[in-house]
Amino acid sequence: MNILILTGKFGMGHWSASQSLRLQLLNAFPAANVTVEDFFAYALPDASEAIYKGFSLLVTHGSGLYNIYYKATENASLKTRPPLESLFQDKLAELLWERRPDAVIATHPFCAQLVSDYKEELCSTLPLVTCITDLTSHSEWINDHTDCYLVGSPEIRDRLEEKGVDHGRILVTGIPVKPEFKAPARRGQDGVRRLLIMGGGLGLLPKRDSFYEALNALPDVRTTLITGGNQKLYDKLHGKYENIEVVGFTDRVYDYMARADLMLSKPGGITLFETIFSELPILAWEPFLQQERNNARFITRYQIGRIAAKEPEACVEAIRRLLYDDKALRRMGQNMRLLKGRLEAQSLARIVATLAAQGRGVCA
Repeated sequence: MNILILTGKFGMGHWSASQSLRLQLLNAFPAANVTVEDFFAYALPDASEAIYKGFSLLVTHGSGLYNIYYKATENASLKTRPPLESLFQDKLAELLWERRPDAVIATHPFCAQLVSDYKEELCSTLPLVTCITDLTSHSEWINDHTDCYLVGSPEIRDRLEEKGVDHGRILVTGIPVKPEFKAPARRGQDGVRRLLIMGGGLGLLPKRDSFYEALNALPDVRTTLITGGNQKLYDKLHGKYENIEVVGFTDRVYDYMARADLMLSKPGGITLFETIFSELPILAWEPFLQQERNNARFITRYQIGRIAAKEPEACVEAIRRLLYDDKALRRMGQNMRLLKGRLEAQSLARIVATLAAQGRGVCA
């Protein structure tokens, strides 16, 4: 079986989900050929990095404009034509000819739309699975020729159905994470409370010294700060505080989650489900992107964490209130276990195998 996963590096969530899907499929089908392709780098090798940097600037400094567009198109009934559509369709056809996949999985809405349009234009029966990497039913993810949707929660399934997607085409799998996040926790009994702070791939973290000074002074608390790609912050804080360990980029986040009692982070979709599978309560910074606002509502609805204000003093107080509340932390962990029990963990391999077995061809 030959599976092609198409994605993009707008943030690292789409890419991370793609890698997790690849591992899941290889675990189920060891002999399969499963590849992940950054389609934007493939189609525009000389421009993709500039596009990704431009997107990062937009969400960091122009989140208001981004949210206006996102909300205006959330329930759109008509599809907008992708920019440079002809170029991207030519590149997609070239890629599909090279790889000859038995099925395609898209973890970015643009990729899903391109493959759906390709199928319509050529009357192709190439199976298309769309993995929605946030807790959203935004119309950008919905396409006429998607054979199956992988979604994070029953609520997202219900909203897709309200928008006309057939119930049988939707699987509630959660957002994909690496298998290591599903390993048992290793939280200690030494009386020390461990706080993990992450700012995503871009390392979007507080800058004020007063925030870190207050964390360092919390009694019996050891903090691990993962700065990701924020080298400037790493250089500023590394080795500065006795009770704060500063880590740069790491591909072993699951190890830190397994040892932590609480995590403070922005509520990205991938990060959220990493904490759920790790049964690690989350304190989420008050989000500014619309997708993350949806994720924050999910956190409070299922009582698996709380939302913290962005201001350093208020944030430290939110940490203090929750980190020392053993009863609340246990309850949040229990709620995470209940959530995991509702997911269709083995359905991905089954649906991909079924779709791939249907073969490819043209419609009548």
